[in-house]
Amino acid sequence: MIRKILTTAALMLGLAAPAAADPLAKDVFGGFRAASQGPAVSIGFYSQGCGQGFVQLPESGPSWQAMRLSRNRNWGHPQMIEFLIGLSRAAQQAGWPGLYIGDISQPRGGPMTSGHASHQLGLDADIWMLPPSSLNLSPQQRENLSSVSVTNQAGTQLSNHWTPGHMSIMRAAARDPRVERILVDPVAKVAMCQMETGDRRWLNKVRPINAHNYHFHVRLACPQGSICRVQDPPPPGDGCEEAREWIRNRIDPSRVKPVPPDPNYRHPRTYRMSELPAQCQTVASAP
Repeated sequence: MIRKILTTAALMLGLAAPAAADPLAKDVFGGFRAASQGPAVSIGFYSQGCGQGFVQLPESGPSWQAMRLSRNRNWGHPQMIEFLIGLSRAAQQAGWPGLYIGDISQPRGGPMTSGHASHQLGLDADIWMLPPSSLNLSPQQRENLSSVSVTNQAGTQLSNHWTPGHMSIMRAAARDPRVERILVDPVAKVAMCQMETGDRRWLNKVRPINAHNYHFHVRLACPQGSICRVQDPPPPGDGCEEAREWIRNRIDPSRVKPVPPDPNYRHPRTYRMSELPAQCQTVASAP
């Protein structure tokens, strides 16, 4: 009996050893409270990577506030932090007091313990659709305050929260050469397609996506000196008809042919350290 118990225990330890030696990346990167030292480098892909030398967006500034501070996700590549501060000034020129900035990345990037699949390289940021009412919110107020939706409940029309400032801010972001794409609800995209009467080239970067009516998502291209897997560029054209098609499908879901789920898809929260770029092991072990 004792031998049987020992044998079972040994088998259990043997099964546990590989997992302990190769932990979930979200548990490793989600535990860091500060960035690693060294030059700023984004490593891997937006949904499978990490970063070194990130900097923290100050919690408050003259034209912005970082929201949900308890998450400790106001870190990013220095180019992203510089971009966000610049965009917050552009928001003031558009008539807003500034910007409420949501999740950017963890201190060393990597898969998150909850939420996003991307935001792993310090090159993604969520910007609230809510024009700030105050830039002096307490940390607790930033936890309790919610953004607003720029679409109606059905997701087929704009809500009364949409303002010309939304378009001005997203246009300013899209015209920045560092920006690769902007992800936003298709209703907002179509509205901007209708409102633009001048140079429409920036609309190509604005891509329709679900669950982006309370915020829009800005993604920067891989900065010089980083080691990124490059994302395919958006299709040519302004993308307006594609966004209209999204709305037509929302109105009549029977138009959409069911797509079987990808049996090989895994959420990044399931990735183990060995599945990230090898350089992420160094980032995780650095001081």
